[in-house]
Amino acid sequence: MFMRFFTELRQAKVPVTLKEYLMLMEGLDKMVIGRSVEDFYYLSRAALVKDEKNLDRFDQVFGHVFKGLETMGEDVTADIPAEWLKKISEKFLTEEEKAQIEAMGGFDKLMEALAERIREQKERHEGGSKMIGTGGTSPFGANGYNPEGIRIGQDKGRHGKAIKVWDKREYKNLDDSVELGTRNIKVALRRLRKWVREGHPDELDMNGTIRGTAEKGYLDIQMRAERRNKISVLIFFDIGGSMDSHIKICEELFSAARSEFKNMEFYYFHNCLYESVWKDNRRRHAEKLNTWDILHKYPHDYKVIFVGDATMSPYEITYPGGSVEHWNEEPGAIWMDRVARIYEHMIWLNPTAERHWDYTPSVGVMKQLVGDRMYPLTLAGLEKAMKELSR
Repeated sequence: MFMRFFTELRQAKVPVTLKEYLMLMEGLDKMVIGRSVEDFYYLSRAALVKDEKNLDRFDQVFGHVFKGLETMGEDVTADIPAEWLKKISEKFLTEEEKAQIEAMGGFDKLMEALAERIREQKERHEGGSKMIGTGGTSPFGANGYNPEGIRIGQDKGRHGKAIKVWDKREYKNLDDSVELGTRNIKVALRRLRKWVREGHPDELDMNGTIRGTAEKGYLDIQMRAERRNKISVLIFFDIGGSMDSHIKICEELFSAARSEFKNMEFYYFHNCLYESVWKDNRRRHAEKLNTWDILHKYPHDYKVIFVGDATMSPYEITYPGGSVEHWNEEPGAIWMDRVARIYEHMIWLNPTAERHWDYTPSVGVMKQLVGDRMYPLTLAGLEKAMKELSR
């Protein structure tokens, strides 16, 4: 069964290796977990899944391989270890309810009764206190109540006390192409990191302490500075116009970036970068900042990220006076070129689906200006973007 599990994970495109599989088998051999399927689920997930985007496929394969109901035969108890039920009872059942189960004969008798009634019952049953059905007080079925119940065919628990949930699990899709949420964005942004230790030594250096104690013959406690992400990020957000339909995803990106990058600066622009940007959209006409000052303020080792759909008239990029809001003395293309010359690491994140890019000429122009480093604002796109910035 374990080899089948490994094979089906590979077939589902979950990138597991033989080394990881052997590590999992070694953990089982050394009995690092109990014999429950739940313990094995967490151990195997920790050993085999290296990226959160693969959790959905892993869960589906796990449910398919180890779901006892799919292989249930005449003897129900054969594929349902008693520890599955007993561990849940310890968590959720009161002492009174446990006593009721024991009065019935314990878990073994409960599962034997379920097997017997499955064999006896040939049609749907509603109400009542014995058969498997809905709305009754039988220990088996759905939408009823019995403290020692087995829930069958119910979309969710009503009392939270079913011993074993037989229903099909539902999994949240975390594949590359799905729209992002703040948590998923954080996961992707974490790929852009440069760890350093600086500041006051307030963290125990365990290895240094052990080494110093061994060398000196007495306890030598050593401290070190906390490890911090040294990456500095400068983000320019396109705001207004066609970007209004992307406000939610931009807010999520902004929130995630503020959380992940302690040294981050941000500014707003409209459609294309020109001679001025701003920090507060409510006062953008009164409190504009000179773009040249911004480019001279932040060192060249900053990672620069533009966020926008690049949807505009091509004249807004290539001609003086092309801006729809003011007379720009220089084309936006010149300003984009200046940014590219100052900052080696620069990307553009586009919230519009990549399949639509070819239908908008300005997207192609902007993509060329950023050195073909334009990426869709999806999980897969963010991962590629962060890899580009990490070079």
